[in-house]
Amino acid sequence: MALAAAVLVWSDVSLAGDPAALARVDVQRFGGTVESVRASGPDGQQIPLVVRDGQLTPRTLVTPGEKVSVDAVVRRPGWLGWALGDERHEHWTVHAPVAGVSERWLTLRPGSPVRVRFDAPVSAAAYGTPGHLRRVRLGSAESWVAFPRRSATGTVEVAAAARAWERLGEPVPVSWFPSSELPVAVVQPSPSAPLGPATPIRLTFSEPVGDVLGSARPAVSPRTRGRWSEIDDHTIVFTPAGFGARFDSQLRLDLGRRVAVATASGRGLQTVRSIKWTVPAGSVLRLQQLLAQAGYLPLGWTPAGKAVARTPRAELQAAVDPPRGHFAWRFPNTPPELRGLWREGNYDQVTRGAVMMFQDRHRLTVDAIPGARVWRALLADAIAGKRRGGGYSYVYVHSSVPQSLTLWHNGRTILTSPGNTGVPAAPTKLGTFPVFEHIPVGTMSGTNPDGSHYHDPGIRWISYFNGGEALHAFNRASFGTPQSLGCVELPLASAARVWPYTPIGTLVTIE
Repeated sequence: MALAAAVLVWSDVSLAGDPAALARVDVQRFGGTVESVRASGPDGQQIPLVVRDGQLTPRTLVTPGEKVSVDAVVRRPGWLGWALGDERHEHWTVHAPVAGVSERWLTLRPGSPVRVRFDAPVSAAAYGTPGHLRRVRLGSAESWVAFPRRSATGTVEVAAAARAWERLGEPVPVSWFPSSELPVAVVQPSPSAPLGPATPIRLTFSEPVGDVLGSARPAVSPRTRGRWSEIDDHTIVFTPAGFGARFDSQLRLDLGRRVAVATASGRGLQTVRSIKWTVPAGSVLRLQQLLAQAGYLPLGWTPAGKAVARTPRAELQAAVDPPRGHFAWRFPNTPPELRGLWREGNYDQVTRGAVMMFQDRHRLTVDAIPGARVWRALLADAIAGKRRGGGYSYVYVHSSVPQSLTLWHNGRTILTSPGNTGVPAAPTKLGTFPVFEHIPVGTMSGTNPDGSHYHDPGIRWISYFNGGEALHAFNRASFGTPQSLGCVELPLASAARVWPYTPIGTLVTIE
């Protein structure tokens, strides 16, 4: 019985770890010989093996940490097979080894390379930016790998494999910092650089965030909707929400304590308590594109490629980096005078009038300035797909005798009427101006050329376009010659027809 027990013990078959292979099959003295070994991955796909001296080495690349099922068939010696059977079947589960980065935040002396240590020797490694890793030649398994560095601070993606027959593992970011008496922070985007309204702000500290800032988070000013998130114990990110930071503003982070701040390129350290960026103004070209799409311009706009997604983030990005596309006049027979006013990418009078019309329709201050509130309302309309109805009007006043006014709307002439402009002592200013006040009846007062004052109540159908100059009805014996004090006077019937077509923002050209 003792002999039988000894034989059973000495006929055992087991799977053990191996410093080079996936695993090793150990067969005791009376165990017999390994007849076959099969391996498969978690999806059941077979993994071809090389079996040599009990070592099981995959012939195809295996992912670090991958679960591998191993099935072995062992043929027993003939004298033992009659009692226990000719073959023995064994099943084991093993995992491909994993080598991890020991420390992801490094403090380096000037001139020293980035030396990354691993918690186990690695046989393959690579470094670089996400999606662009460069392999490092290793003569043998190493516990650390040195990478060159080109700046005092930075971050590099590092991937490694414990065995030569493994794929590289998931890349891990490794950051390095110069030595300093204060905690060092790498800031992205770089301080003082242009910052998109929706661009996240990333702070990576040389020490754990809790040690540097405690439980507080930097204050953002001007106040901006968004949230702070902790990516890891050294990194926090502020992600703007909604329409993010205001256009044409300076954004500031108050850290609450002194830190040494470095840019992502590592150009020196500065001791600061706050960090500032410049949020650029919205692009005039994108302003024109949005106004065209919303029906406020006499032109339409079509993108050259895929349309901008109707999301705040996509629209904000397009506002500072306009997509390519082309403008086209919406209506036939557009007056050449109106065509001549258009300047793509410039804040011309056509764009100015469209902004004023947009401000009036959205109950904003009509000042022709496309500020933060205008941009937010315009982007909100773009996301919602809102479009203005009512068409587009244009007024042209011919100041040569006989003087006349022509009203154009949506590709056709609505009317041409005689009118009066200013006398030589109070001429109507030449140029193109957008209507800024639109009232059905009002009182007009001022000073006559001789110094006397006038006060005329009950003036009908008034559209102010330049200071005290306006289109309006006036009772005159005749029309077609200079008779006013700067306004464009019209017969009552003509003024009544013109007024509905001249809301705030309508362009009036005096020529």
